[in-house]
Amino acid sequence: MTGFKNFILRGNLVELAVAFIMAGAFAGVVTATVDVILGIVGKIGGEPDFSIWKPAGLLIGAWITAIVSFLILAAVVYFLIVKPYTAAKQRYFPEEEKGLPADIAMLTEIRDLLAQQGGRPQV
Repeated sequence: MTGFKNFILRGNLVELAVAFIMAGAFAGVVTATVDVILGIVGKIGGEPDFSIWKPAGLLIGAWITAIVSFLILAAVVYFLIVKPYTAAKQRYFPEEEKGLPADIAMLTEIRDLLAQQGGRPQV
């Protein structure tokens, strides 16, 4: 029972659960935004839903609607989430210059010391 308790209360699992809840709540906002933009695109094209469009008898309207919805969704996510997040991350958490890993730095230092001594240990 202790193992199950530790599994449930592990930080990563709780964070993942919170992320899924937040994503579910945010999905409504993104869907509504896409619907508004798709409605505008539909008004420009003459019809807000392309699913009944059949050029040359081929029913490709649903496919076009799905593609347009995907592109709008990708644009909304990129411009409203990814781009501001990246800008805020760079502004508030600038990346430090990454040096050599500690083990490589230590080996380099040992090599340099040995080179200074002529390859002979000092006694």
